[in-house]
Amino acid sequence: MKRVGLVSALIYTSLSLLISGIFLWVTVAGEYTWVASAGGAAWVFGLSMIVLMPVVIPAVKKRLGA
Repeated sequence: MKRVGLVSALIYTSLSLLISGIFLWVTVAGEYTWVASAGGAAWVFGLSMIVLMPVVIPAVKKRLGA
């Protein structure tokens, strides 16, 4: 069970970082202030974590057979 938690956390954290990084890259390229871009990226990261946790954990449990 501990392995499922670790693997799940690595997956949804990595995906959330990727999504927020893409958001940051797009907004920095636009005409937004650095504060707005960083704040938006933080929100995207947090919301991505909230959405991905309940999706990734059962998928990893099923995949690992736990």
